Amino acid sequence: MQDITTDFLVIGSGVAGLRAAIELAGKGNVLVVTKDIPTESSTEYAQGGVAVALSDEDEVGIHFEDTIRAGDGLCREDAVKVLVEEGPERIRELIEWGAEFDREGTKLAFTLEAAHSRRRVLHANGDSTGKELERSLLSKVISINTISRLPFSIAADLLVKDGRCYGAYILKDAKMCRVFARATVLATGGAGQAFSRTTNPAVATGDGMAIAYRAGAVLEDMEFVQFHPTALYAPSAPQFLLTEAMRGEGAVLKNIANKPFMSCYHQQAELAPRDVVSRAIISEMVSTKSNNVYLDLTHKDSGFIKHRFPRIYSTCLRYDVDITRDMIPVSPAAHYIMGGVKTDLDGATNIKGLYAAGEVACTGVHGANRLASNSLLEGLVYGFRAGRSAASETGRELPDGRYFGKGAIFENGKDDVANIEEVRTFVRRIMWDRVGIIRCGVSLSEAWDKFSEIKPLLDSTFMTRRGLELRNMLTVSLLITKAALNRKGSIGGHYRSDFTDRGSEWHRRITLSNQDGL
Repeated sequence: MQDITTDFLVIGSGVAGLRAAIELAGKGNVLVVTKDIPTESSTEYAQGGVAVALSDEDEVGIHFEDTIRAGDGLCREDAVKVLVEEGPERIRELIEWGAEFDREGTKLAFTLEAAHSRRRVLHANGDSTGKELERSLLSKVISINTISRLPFSIAADLLVKDGRCYGAYILKDAKMCRVFARATVLATGGAGQAFSRTTNPAVATGDGMAIAYRAGAVLEDMEFVQFHPTALYAPSAPQFLLTEAMRGEGAVLKNIANKPFMSCYHQQAELAPRDVVSRAIISEMVSTKSNNVYLDLTHKDSGFIKHRFPRIYSTCLRYDVDITRDMIPVSPAAHYIMGGVKTDLDGATNIKGLYAAGEVACTGVHGANRLASNSLLEGLVYGFRAGRSAASETGRELPDGRYFGKGAIFENGKDDVANIEEVRTFVRRIMWDRVGIIRCGVSLSEAWDKFSEIKPLLDSTFMTRRGLELRNMLTVSLLITKAALNRKGSIGGHYRSDFTDRGSEWHRRITLSNQDGL
């Protein structure tokens, strides 16, 4: 087994991982491991924008209040304070590095999204904000000679001894290697692929959460999964996200009878919080016995639509939907997980030498329901903080590789499980059908029982990306289901039809670790 030594290991190349790497670069050599090409992450697909209090009509305090309100009482106020206060500096820094946001004349252009009380969402190239952030950060990373990249590689497990992380097992070119580092930063993104309908890219299989759990890290808030209300629903089309900014610009949701319905569910109608909109859409689909509803922007000027949403316009056109003339068929899809590896305000986990930032982490900043477009800002702010904190490990000694053996669990060179694709589909369908937008004790218990039947797979050996992803997807699915069973109440993105009230213990946080078992 090949050994690689570096000062700092960053697993993931989205906004949080790249920002952490940039911060670490001045303290030593940084290796950024990414499962696919460096640009393939949830960051790349983020359309709507990045929320930040920089407009003349906005204030940091108002952004704070909106975030707290959206989090439905479970945000950690100190984490939100860090996010909104440090956000403007991180955005200005990004602009200095070449990020080009849309402007109105010489001023930055801001749009409105659901649950925001001000137009504070910056966007780039209309609806390609994440792509622009990724481009500018990657350009900065490439210019730094102390940062190297290892693409098409997946972290199989962390190297942990006596409560300290010393790097990770990495699968590269069908061979396992060990990467030893003074500090490791997890920035692997979310776990949307655990659900059969998701806006997430194929790489979002919960890898960081699963390997952290196996290593002994504490995970928190795993029951809080946000479902995006409007993903494209068309034959042979991918579950392409239709940004909330469309509703911010006046798009209307209509059922298959061509009737607007959101005002019947919430006073803010189309701009209600995402969990409310998702459940409203599901209710309309059930009552009208349909597979989708429609998002209608046809009343807006076609030139405006093409200019404001060029990527959505061109993508939908490929599937015979002209959004300037046609209503867009949509239905909800898994989008973002508020929970993850529990960290402090500097990205530190309960395992020494292990840090986490971005969607893989849980600082408590999102509470029970993330405010739209806060995720890219979180990646920048907490990626910077995790990198700064991990840099403090600069002088730490690296261990002798002999103390870790040779990784016997990775020695046979093949997967133990033959029907990987079949089991992956099984897991994803169970999660969507039983642990989705509307849950109950019966559906969650059914999911738990079905997962228990295949739980022995967690002890199998996997030596391919698809196999390792399956192991991680099953681990995260069990964690989400267990947390959802434990929370007997409805709050934010977690809704139980058998406990529609918040419950007397709504304020408690559910933490899970491998000491509790699955």
